[in-house]
Amino acid sequence: MTVQRARAAIADLTRSVAGFPAPGVVFKDLSPVLADAAGFAAVVEALSEGFDVDAVAGIDARGFLLGGAIAHRLGVGVIAVRKTGKLPPPVWSCTYDMEYGTATLEIPADALDLRGRRILIVDDVLATGGTMAAAARLLARAGAEVVAVAAVMELDGLDGRGEVERALATPVPIRVLVTG
Repeated sequence: MTVQRARAAIADLTRSVAGFPAPGVVFKDLSPVLADAAGFAAVVEALSEGFDVDAVAGIDARGFLLGGAIAHRLGVGVIAVRKTGKLPPPVWSCTYDMEYGTATLEIPADALDLRGRRILIVDDVLATGGTMAAAARLLARAGAEVVAVAAVMELDGLDGRGEVERALATPVPIRVLVTG
């Protein structure tokens, strides 16, 4: 029932923006879903169900919103996986290829002890998988064990799921609420 409520909210509230960020791309804007109290609650509940983790890693920036709420619901801490240049040194970093260039993700290298901690990675959209795969590599480098990955939406035809699976040492659940 929770997943059905979340899917209904996503279908009703997601805004499609043609030509953004580049011609030929249709951007799926989940901001209206996250801004709606019932929609946000349904998404958080659906993405939280059944996970036994020590922390949730939310990816910059909408993953912070989801990750924080999911961590609170699960009674665990949240880790902010940041874009480069947002954290003081020392940091663990991972550079990866994106659809439109390269990017780097970072987490603190000495402020967090992630060795052996079971982590759920959360973001809003799973597209090519580069960002989630980089987050998984980054967390593994810091000693964490990624045990699951979750996103609100997975974009069709981009093999994001395959990219994430290739980045992980062992198969883990990849939960998405809708594809489009």
